[in-house]
Amino acid sequence: MESIEKKLKDEMQHTPVSYPDFDQMFESIQRGELRDKDTALGGARSARKRKAAIAVSIAVALTAAPVYAAINYDWTDVLSTRTGIQTALQQGLGQSIEQSVTKNGVTLTVHTAFTDENRTVLLYSLNPGEGNSQHIYYESMQLVDREGTPIEGDYVQNWNKELGVYQGYFESDWVMSTENSEVSFELNNIRWTEDTSYAIDFDPQEPANQTFVVQRDGIDTISIDAFEQSEEQLMLKSSISLVDPADKVWSWYRLEAQKPSGEVIAAAEPSVFGAPGQNQEYTTQQIYNTSELNEEGTKFRLVYDREVDRADGEWDLQFSLSKKQMENGTVKKQLDIPIEEIPGGSRVTEMVVTPTQIRIVLNHEEAYTRMPYLNYQLNVGGKLIPGYDANLEDKHKSELRFELSPEIELSSVGTSPITLIAEHRADQIKGREEPVLLTGISEEKQSFTQDYEGYPVTWTYYTKDNNLYIESESSDLNFGGINQTYYGQGFDKVYGVPSIQDFVGNGKNKRMDVYENYRGANELEIYAYMYGIEQPEAELRVALTDGE
Repeated sequence: MESIEKKLKDEMQHTPVSYPDFDQMFESIQRGELRDKDTALGGARSARKRKAAIAVSIAVALTAAPVYAAINYDWTDVLSTRTGIQTALQQGLGQSIEQSVTKNGVTLTVHTAFTDENRTVLLYSLNPGEGNSQHIYYESMQLVDREGTPIEGDYVQNWNKELGVYQGYFESDWVMSTENSEVSFELNNIRWTEDTSYAIDFDPQEPANQTFVVQRDGIDTISIDAFEQSEEQLMLKSSISLVDPADKVWSWYRLEAQKPSGEVIAAAEPSVFGAPGQNQEYTTQQIYNTSELNEEGTKFRLVYDREVDRADGEWDLQFSLSKKQMENGTVKKQLDIPIEEIPGGSRVTEMVVTPTQIRIVLNHEEAYTRMPYLNYQLNVGGKLIPGYDANLEDKHKSELRFELSPEIELSSVGTSPITLIAEHRADQIKGREEPVLLTGISEEKQSFTQDYEGYPVTWTYYTKDNNLYIESESSDLNFGGINQTYYGQGFDKVYGVPSIQDFVGNGKNKRMDVYENYRGANELEIYAYMYGIEQPEAELRVALTDGE
């Protein structure tokens, strides 16, 4: 949902993270091809002819007629993370659509489409008419093919104050199977929101759970727990219960602390918003400097989005998409490059170059295998472009995607050496079979340090409000943390719920699991489901093409 993500980006500089799927965590961590025989490695044509064919094919795309209408808008801001689309637009690429529909005084316009062998992207604008709120949410935005099958995607948009419109892009990994496709672009039910707040009498020095009845704007209660992270920092875990749990998909809830002067106290570390609780609550995780929260006169309030207006209905535009223009600048190259550094029989099998993006496809013999790195770059003829690991439903495949940038001349990609660079290795490994023994479980915190697979891990455990909390942390930052604990065996396994949402690669490995309503013995054998190992300095280089 763009409105929340935009505000998180602008105000907090991070985005919500997904809550783990405990049953599939281990698998998820492990995790019609068109081949051009003339560009396949080992083909009959010489390498120089193959490179020339790629260069000529790409160059054809650069002769396309400019898309003037979309260029009348400045798309720089909204396309800041999609430089490949921005570069193609500046070069006159893209299919001009320029269709509009108006309902309830709101006008939706699709300006330009980019359809190639990597994705489908639409540039759109929305004029809200008399709507005066800059925060907007759509119940759904999607493409629909001619058979009526929804094609889901993501959207990002910015408010253009000068023009009084929202400018955005809709992006889907959908690739057309034919040169032309009849589609419709649908937007359903618009609601405008504004920030509002509710004061709460929270005491950060009270270790017990504190619950406050709100009962307004669809909010039932907010429950807050304070956990000491260190002598200097305090973590606040909030759980917001909603009358209609569906509201959490469009509103952004967060706890806000204010100094006596009214100045908002900044979080000491990136916060996490939107992880669902066990009973469909909306949960947050915010870490503050303890001294700031404990200052006399500090006030707390729940801040959230409240609906102020809505326009129900469907905004529907029908048009034909064509990938002919982008197809002229697209090359699929079959590869067969084993990567011995990655377990699971991993190989680079294909590289797809389009005028907007380079996509690297990997096949894995072992299901759910993935590239165990955090940072990716492509070196294209000495110029670096960043990339990311794209999630795929195929358990034997993974993909890396790289946005082309203005610094990379599209016509030179086919003749340039291309090298994949992966940095900061972060492996997830199945936990050992030997248990960790906790004794004397009580409300009093107890800690001990032991060796866990060659790393010193400190375990801290205690009960609070009838719940059992188990914390783990290592002084060796190459240890990536314990990824969920459990006790019992077979069908009797009981998994702890991770209560600290953290980011791999942030230099921290503290974790905390909670077992709600724990009524077990004061002695317990627990196991780690997974644990991580990080090598921040590790680098992998894979030569994909050798250039001239």
